[in-house]
Amino acid sequence: MIRNDLRNIAIVAHVDHGKTTLVDEMLRQSGVFRENQVVAERVMDSNDLERERGITILAKNTSIHYNDVMINVVDTPGHADFGGEVERILKMVNGVILLVDAAEGPMPQTRFVLQKALDLGHKVIVVVNKIDRPDARINEVIDEVLDLLISLGADDEQLNSPVLFCSGRDGTASLSPDGPLENLKPLFDSILMHMDPPEGDPEAPLQMLVSSIDYNDYVGRTCTGRIERGTMVKNQEIIVCDFHGNHDPYRAKAVNLFRIEGLSRVPIETAMAGDIVCMSGVADITIGDTVCAADKPEPLPFVKISEPTVEMTFSVNDSPFAGTEGKYVTSRHLRDRLMRETLKDVSIRISETDTTESFRVAGRGEMHISILIETMRREGYEFAVGAPRVLYHEENGVKLEPMERFVCDVPTEAVGAVMEKLGSRKGDLVHMSPVGDRMRLEFIIPSRGLFGYRNEFLTDTRGEGIMSTVFDSYQPYKGEVPTRATGSLVAFETGEAVAYGIFNAQDRGLMFITPGTKVYEGMVVGRSPKSEDINVNVCKKKHVTNMRASGSDEALRLIPPRIMSLEACIEFITDDELIEVTPQSLRVRKRILNNQLRAKSSKKGV
Repeated sequence: MIRNDLRNIAIVAHVDHGKTTLVDEMLRQSGVFRENQVVAERVMDSNDLERERGITILAKNTSIHYNDVMINVVDTPGHADFGGEVERILKMVNGVILLVDAAEGPMPQTRFVLQKALDLGHKVIVVVNKIDRPDARINEVIDEVLDLLISLGADDEQLNSPVLFCSGRDGTASLSPDGPLENLKPLFDSILMHMDPPEGDPEAPLQMLVSSIDYNDYVGRTCTGRIERGTMVKNQEIIVCDFHGNHDPYRAKAVNLFRIEGLSRVPIETAMAGDIVCMSGVADITIGDTVCAADKPEPLPFVKISEPTVEMTFSVNDSPFAGTEGKYVTSRHLRDRLMRETLKDVSIRISETDTTESFRVAGRGEMHISILIETMRREGYEFAVGAPRVLYHEENGVKLEPMERFVCDVPTEAVGAVMEKLGSRKGDLVHMSPVGDRMRLEFIIPSRGLFGYRNEFLTDTRGEGIMSTVFDSYQPYKGEVPTRATGSLVAFETGEAVAYGIFNAQDRGLMFITPGTKVYEGMVVGRSPKSEDINVNVCKKKHVTNMRASGSDEALRLIPPRIMSLEACIEFITDDELIEVTPQSLRVRKRILNNQLRAKSSKKGV
């Protein structure tokens, strides 16, 4: 049976190419919102962190109605670190809309998501977005997309994919670059004409692959997936099984059944093959499980998620300020929360360490793990994290390390500085081409070579550079990569920082704190330009005497400190340092807090 009344599509693109903005306009023009309804910009980015950072982190479903056809749309993340979301969501759809920026053209993540879509045999509609940009280079971008399709081994039908020209912000689309731009009707028509409707036998035994999981305290775990065959009825007896044998099949009941209409879930009594539905009532269901008919358990294979490349250690906070700001501070709380995360995020790995106080968390990249850290601190957790490390593989006795494809657009005068820095970090230049009045450089570089590089890159390009990375491959170990060349300014004693102490310490380097900040012995309060650490006493007060010299009491001139964000802290720390994460504060500290013990251990290390 072919469901001509239904289309299931995903929108994929590189980060910041306008996916969520385009979905906003699709919802608006399909009548999901009332005419006078006030709607937030990027309405699909419902997570606070997504709104703050302007990126999509979690894939989300919505649906629109056009010409009596229901179009299920999945908005996907564009950042490489959240590629696991994209990989599993593509199993739910029959085709993809590939969005490409009219100025930037195909970028690393464009290649990644397109490769996954082509591997599954999905049809593609290419949309050149942001054609109203003053620096748009539409014809060149079309050629670049065609070259990308050829290099990824697209078949003839995929090579002949329709191309549309769009301004997602204005909600307009056209079949030619100079065509009339009025609304998104050409895009809707292309979806109906070009995308295959889902197929499936509604009379066959039920099969549904779980592609995403949501959880709340009221209804418990809710799974989302596409029904591959058969019909699902509310309160139906089902069997949950796993293709990879991670657990034994078990019986359950589909207590509640929902269909996604616009931005909300609507309760339904029945759904059949091709429908994307949400189901609740099964406590232990997880991503990759198959919901089957009770009399015929046949699990479906689940897409192999790419392995993590970066690891960080999460441990219980043991600083002098431990437990003063957080709500959840014990190892039990920490372990339970991390294990809960693996149920929603299939690309993250949690493993135990030698002690019960710490856990290894492996993910796709620094941002992938930093989003988890930020989410946990907002939930009231307090813990400490160590410096990121790459995960090595070994094959036939050869040590392999993860390599990244690094692409950057930089002003021409910054090319030399960027090439020099990346060369010293074992990066190999593989492509270089002009893009407008800028240069595009493409490197293959070890993942560890990019740790701490973002700030240097912004400095070298005077804030004008754009950089992005995506995992490329595992290659033989490239040798030592230079680590941080600067040292730390370390607090000498516990107390409260005062202006006089900071004034005397700021000549030693860049400070991270302001007067009134509470510090403890071993806490990092600044960055030293020298390679070794320096102990400073920021709590030192001015001695009061009964003699006052003229001009001695003038206001102290303090250099504004650098307030460190979470990403900046992760980039800054080295192996002998930790980040103390609490709901209210981020502090960088030494692993060994005592100055004498730390000095002894460093001598032993030498």
